[in-house]
Amino acid sequence: MTATTRRPVILLAIGQTLAWASIYYIFPALLLRWEQDMGWSKPEVTLAITLGVLTSALLAPVSGRIIDAGRGPHIMAGASVLGGIMLIALSRVEALWQFYLVWGGLGAAMSGSLYEPCFALVTRAKGAGAKGSIVLITLVAGFASTISFPAVHAVTEASGWRVTSLVAAAVVIFGSAPLHWLGARALEAARVEEPAHDTAAPPLRRAFLRRPAFWYLAAGFSLVAVVHGATLHHLLSYLDESGLSPETAVLAASFIGPMQVAGRLAMMMSEKVISHHGVALTAFGLIGVSVALLMFGHGEPVTLSAFVMLFAGAYGTVSILRPLIARDILGGRDFGAKSGALALPYLIGSASAPWLGAVVWRIGGYGLMFSLLIGLIALGALLYLAAHTRAGRDQRKANA
Repeated sequence: MTATTRRPVILLAIGQTLAWASIYYIFPALLLRWEQDMGWSKPEVTLAITLGVLTSALLAPVSGRIIDAGRGPHIMAGASVLGGIMLIALSRVEALWQFYLVWGGLGAAMSGSLYEPCFALVTRAKGAGAKGSIVLITLVAGFASTISFPAVHAVTEASGWRVTSLVAAAVVIFGSAPLHWLGARALEAARVEEPAHDTAAPPLRRAFLRRPAFWYLAAGFSLVAVVHGATLHHLLSYLDESGLSPETAVLAASFIGPMQVAGRLAMMMSEKVISHHGVALTAFGLIGVSVALLMFGHGEPVTLSAFVMLFAGAYGTVSILRPLIARDILGGRDFGAKSGALALPYLIGSASAPWLGAVVWRIGGYGLMFSLLIGLIALGALLYLAAHTRAGRDQRKANA
């Protein structure tokens, strides 16, 4: 990657960092504040992020088609501005229905401004050479939670969560949106045409939806989203129940970003030794182990540190692997549509996770919730294995 081609990727990376910190991580960072200040229950509050991410999931295929049409810069910049407007509206919320409405709008912003559309745009522009750019973006944006949790805590302690929402809005509108516009426009202008080896006729463009490998892959990664979303959004609440001070809990959460980056760096350094398939299986296993450590450690410093390292490091590799494995299995042509179709069940899993976690918590506490999550990550690993095996079988048939 030359300096000229690296510049738009760096712009996107910084834009992604600001967008994730301001639009997505603000929810887990403020969840306890909303419970305490507004008097809403945990299931009531978490239903908002469920509605938001579900909206994002439903709109993801639309964003993919817009990107395939060459209008990636417009969707990414426009969605960022929408996110800023919704954050301004969040600062004015007084009723629960208003809270839900705002998070629905933030979900629409997520569908066009976070990783899914960004990676689809990069893959469309760079084709088989997209991996290095995706890795660079995730390495930088991995620090979003490191910025968000301490910053949100500090501003909220000083001025309240409503001022925090306004600060986040300014960051998105004046930081993320122009960076997304400039980076995406430069990448689109320098787009590399995809080789014509994936030549399905227009009526067959959705043929990938009939492939079992697609559905196994979608289901497997969707369960990763459920486990990640439930664990992340309930982390501060669980640590609060375990008796940790807010400052210690925020400190632990702020290390999730650096550990995601560490996981991605480890993946890059080991790529000549272990395949993407091997990294994926390892990630599934480490996520399961990390949730068990969190559950049985009860906030003890040693087990909490081990949880953050393993959980964030493993999930950090998943965000890189998803588009790369999807392209390997499904092909590169019309990748925006394929990425959007895969994002739909993944984001539905992510959307349902915080609320489902709250419901399970109400039934049997966090012990039951974490036990269920360990079972789900094991099932996700089996589904991913089925996708990998089926894709290999399909490839052998095609080559016969």
